[in-house]
Amino acid sequence: MKKTFFSMLALVISLTLVLSACGKSSEGNRTNTNAGEKNTTEEAGPVTMTFFAPQGKAPLEDNSYTKHVEEKFNVKIKWDLAPADALTDRRQLLLASGDYPEVFLEGKFSHTDVLTYSKQGVFLPLDDLIEKYAPNIKAMMEKKPYFKDAMTATDGKIYAIPRLNECYHCTFSQKFWMNQEWLDKVGLPVPTTTDELYTVLKAFKEKDPNGNGKADEIPLTGAPNKNVWNGNIDAYLMNSFIYNDNSKYLILNDGKVDFVANQEGWKQGLIFMNKLYKEGLIDSASFTQNDQAIGQLGNREGDELVGSITTALLSYLVDPYDKKKTRHKHWTIVPPLKGPEGVQLAGASQGISEFQFAITNKASEAQQIAAIKIADYAFSEEGALLSEWGTEEGKGWKLAETIEKNIDGKPAKYTTAGLPEPDPNVIRNDSWSLMGPKDLSKELRDLFAVGQDPLSSDGYETRLAQATNAFAPYSPKEIYPSGVFIRPEDTDAAAQLTTSIQDYVTTNMAQFIIGSKDIQKDWDAYVKGFDGLNLAKYIEIYGNAIKKE
Repeated sequence: MKKTFFSMLALVISLTLVLSACGKSSEGNRTNTNAGEKNTTEEAGPVTMTFFAPQGKAPLEDNSYTKHVEEKFNVKIKWDLAPADALTDRRQLLLASGDYPEVFLEGKFSHTDVLTYSKQGVFLPLDDLIEKYAPNIKAMMEKKPYFKDAMTATDGKIYAIPRLNECYHCTFSQKFWMNQEWLDKVGLPVPTTTDELYTVLKAFKEKDPNGNGKADEIPLTGAPNKNVWNGNIDAYLMNSFIYNDNSKYLILNDGKVDFVANQEGWKQGLIFMNKLYKEGLIDSASFTQNDQAIGQLGNREGDELVGSITTALLSYLVDPYDKKKTRHKHWTIVPPLKGPEGVQLAGASQGISEFQFAITNKASEAQQIAAIKIADYAFSEEGALLSEWGTEEGKGWKLAETIEKNIDGKPAKYTTAGLPEPDPNVIRNDSWSLMGPKDLSKELRDLFAVGQDPLSSDGYETRLAQATNAFAPYSPKEIYPSGVFIRPEDTDAAAQLTTSIQDYVTTNMAQFIIGSKDIQKDWDAYVKGFDGLNLAKYIEIYGNAIKKE
């Protein structure tokens, strides 16, 4: 009996130890998964979750980058897709219905959206997830404090992640381009002041620089900003009189926010532009035409018609990529002009205004961890490269040759030059391209080779960078951020006031320039009109948004 008893006791102890070991093993697996040190979900199968994103030309489930991250992180992604032009509407419908996915990969959320859905508990705070599982995002936040500031909501937490897209030529994008061939024909240099610009435009109009014997020259053209990026003529010209951010019309002085579109400098800028318009030096279509009309003007067969244009990108007007066309080589950048009172500023944009990635309260812990790891991977050099340029070397990118240089003339690491011509009948499906959060910082972009000749078909980026270099010295010392979190109590008022004030400024500006309103007779009434739009509240709201509590 003693032998039987001890045998039974040994069996019970053995079973207990086995079960305990199994429990500890299972617990250890969960701990390792949470720590991100080892992927142990293979036995249970991949983590399945749904990503919201725009519909592309090819199925995202078959995309090779999708398959890459699915294998790398042991996940299975289902897709909830919307047409790109209806993405925001579709996103809003999902959130309103309550039937939204675990992850928004590309949500195009504004600061107000982020505050709204975080307050409702729909968007989860990401701080702990970033701390534990996103070393690349964490490192980027430390490297670029403005990136962290842009993501941090008014309660001090992070609910959404933007795409870090540092486009150097985008920073100073309120540019002005001029036809150098016409300057040579009329015997004038690139203007440096508003008076010199007037002289040049008069010569373009009166001295037949295209040499066809007709008075068909357009000295200066542009287009509404909504149609052509910074195509509105005031985006460049007003900065010779008073600072114009071409957005909220705000300026910072020692950290204090002020409004510019009701000040004397603004009035003088309008007077100057009205003078140009009255004398036929500004194209009347500048207030209405779209990008297609601009392209038709610049790329038309026969004689050139345009002498100068306000826009961020010369490529709206003339094609810089076609090796058979040389018209784009006629054009040069005009740095900021000095105005009659010595004002000489470059319109600048700084900050992040849109968020792509958010995790919702539908996500389980495992889904949250997998999702943040996928987002974080795109902030590594490898992840950013494969996500943006494709998973296959030699197709969307390749290692650069020793002689290839980057935008600063230094040795490049990667290049997109010399790749096989793509088959026009095959849709590429090997990257997420501009979708989702990722590192597209200047440092990442500078790893790529660009053509060193700014007038060559592969040197357009170099040309834009060199043009930007001419603007950078004229940046204001302080720039109001292009994207800020409005305090929750102010969000509704901010949305209403911003729209009404922007519309009021742009409408009256056009009327003053073309002369349907008299600047001398109607200016005081225009300024008084801001009282009815509650301008004081507008300034207060945007001032509070950048105050550090």
